[in-house]
Amino acid sequence: MSATEQFSSRWGLILATLGMAVGTGNIWRFPRIVATNGGGAFLVSWVVFLFIWSIPLMIVEFSFGKRGRKGTVGSFIAMAGKGSGWMGGWVALCATAIMFYYSVVAGWCLRYFAASVQGGLSGESSTAFWERYAGSGLAWVTNAIALSLAIGVVWFGVRGIEKVAKILIPSLFVLVLMLAIRAVTLPGASAGLEFLFRPDWSALGDVRIWLQALTQNAWDTGAGWGLILTFAVYMKAREDIPLNAFLIGFGNNSVSLLAGIMVLCTVFAINPGARNEIVGAGNEGLTFIWMPQLFAQMPGGRFFMMFFFLALSFAALTSLISMVELLTRNLMDAGLERRKAVGIVALLALAFSTPSALSLSFLHNQDWVWGVGLVLSGLLYAVAARRFGVERLRRKVVNSDGCDLPVGSWWTFIVSVVVPIEAVVLMIWFLWEARGADPAHWLDPFKSGSVGTVLAQWAVVLVALFVLNRWLGRRLGTEGDLSDA
Repeated sequence: MSATEQFSSRWGLILATLGMAVGTGNIWRFPRIVATNGGGAFLVSWVVFLFIWSIPLMIVEFSFGKRGRKGTVGSFIAMAGKGSGWMGGWVALCATAIMFYYSVVAGWCLRYFAASVQGGLSGESSTAFWERYAGSGLAWVTNAIALSLAIGVVWFGVRGIEKVAKILIPSLFVLVLMLAIRAVTLPGASAGLEFLFRPDWSALGDVRIWLQALTQNAWDTGAGWGLILTFAVYMKAREDIPLNAFLIGFGNNSVSLLAGIMVLCTVFAINPGARNEIVGAGNEGLTFIWMPQLFAQMPGGRFFMMFFFLALSFAALTSLISMVELLTRNLMDAGLERRKAVGIVALLALAFSTPSALSLSFLHNQDWVWGVGLVLSGLLYAVAARRFGVERLRRKVVNSDGCDLPVGSWWTFIVSVVVPIEAVVLMIWFLWEARGADPAHWLDPFKSGSVGTVLAQWAVVLVALFVLNRWLGRRLGTEGDLSDA
């Protein structure tokens, strides 16, 4: 691999990977989940799963990308054998399916940033503004703009990704920190801080809090998505794996905490009486309806609302860039040069994002299907690592030359045993909850949010991957699989 196909420094790799990890989920989902799951008690369980889900899987991803030097399909084949192409294919298709609606979300953020600059958002009109915009032709246009920005960055390769990350990620941290500081200075904000950081230890006996904490880790750190693996392809040979994983995990969760402080302090300070209504409004309701209303009541609110949506836009775009690069990398492994691969990704993304741009119900259903699919992706990483040999992976790849923070045998146990158990339990819980929500139609494949729609879409993808598995091995496999080396 030439120098132009590598990150120029560890700093560039860390920032690009942080850009992947830090997304809208940190800013709009984390505060809401904290508020509805015990406040400070949730934070305890959330930190626990950072160490027994997110960071261990990040280490696996870094190891696969650094050793395999290909995208998800090629690296899975290299590490776990030619029969494992379908696993890498699942990871790639799952992340790509998310890209097809995540670009719509990125477009929403851009639209609201523009509206906040223009003064088009007021507390009185925020609901009407959202209802006019969401699912409209303009939402499709902003989706196309977001895709164009991400594709334009990926067009210039890893150095383009690195340059953009060095600008956007420090800017994102500054913006979120500034907003958090403003929030804690509001009269009454101390109640929000107390709620966030004072744990009710009895709440830790609630299994649902632990499951929600695991869910948040599975969705907002990027662990098991294939995105870290993709960026690891471009890391230097002597780059440290465990230290990078820890830095990204703590960096991502720091942004989440700052977002929690920002949102909850604002809610408690401006409208504490509507706290339950606000945090129960869902991701979109909290972000695009309630936050403009809260900012409208805050001194200097328009100014801070502008920076809130700018931060949200930065978070969305950096994550979208990594999703575009993931599919591009796999197409390049199949023999396409970068610009041709990027062109194909652009056409696919524009076509398949259209239904989500024009229909909120379609977007929500796809979010449900492939959000659960991410947990299966995490399980497949653990399975592939076991095929290679988890302890062997630790000794030969994770703790190889250049490692400043070697991991012990605890990591081997977590990846071999704990992660598979977590993944299975979480998937069963998701599907059981969905069944209970609509017992009469839980197997209907055309019912949004049902078990049936998950199983039907998964079945189509998995059958296709099994049929193509041998072809994937021939086309993307490494001569002399590393699993046998």
